[in-house]
Amino acid sequence: MNEFKRAEGQRYNRFLARLHQTCLFDWYLEVGCRKGRTFALARGKTLAVDPFFQVDTNVIGPKPALHLFQQTSDDFFDSQFLEKLDIRLSFSFLDGMHLFEYLLRDMINTEKASDPKAIIALHDCCPYSHKMTTRDLDNIPGGAWTGDVWKLIPILREYRPDLHLTVLDSKPTGLVLLSNLDPASNVLSENYDQIVQEYQDQTLESFGLARFNELFEYTDTKAFARDGYRIFRGVSLSESQSFKPKKVTP
Repeated sequence: MNEFKRAEGQRYNRFLARLHQTCLFDWYLEVGCRKGRTFALARGKTLAVDPFFQVDTNVIGPKPALHLFQQTSDDFFDSQFLEKLDIRLSFSFLDGMHLFEYLLRDMINTEKASDPKAIIALHDCCPYSHKMTTRDLDNIPGGAWTGDVWKLIPILREYRPDLHLTVLDSKPTGLVLLSNLDPASNVLSENYDQIVQEYQDQTLESFGLARFNELFEYTDTKAFARDGYRIFRGVSLSESQSFKPKKVTP
């Protein structure tokens, strides 16, 4: 198959909005927030990381705690804030710098700080054009830009087959949900340099679009929601959460 798999399902922000309405997470982490419109939807204790916030609305809502870190994700994790407060993350949405080595580091650090039943969501891993996958920061195309974070799918398939990947068809560029986490795993951190060397100069053309497409099948986003966000059941704290099928808006 030499055509891109287009993510044509419910938009990712609508999915996240309904998810946060349905599920209450003890600790929610978001990397790459800018205006805060996504983490504003969370109801639990929230950590938001972005080097250049542009928040101009009420983003705290019913949250019992909201911590904003105006710094890079590397600096945030290096600060050991999570360790000092003994925080175990329940759900994390990683949408930071769109270069694979950054997202890989964010994923490694997030998993180490997560509850084993937690979920990590990776955004923009399913591009729909070669142009949008460029690593050239001086020539980022107009419109959607995914960079080369598509590489996380083959990397995780190769190095962490123990992780469960659910690839939602959320517009416009997919949403990869990681479950069956192992916070004690050192596989990715110990092989980080090797992985970067292997994938640094790889393009989607050189990797092969057909080969990439074979690595995943889309899960219908609205059907996933109607089924009650099944993989989130073990980590949601919602006292009203019955996980009955929900009516989902388009």
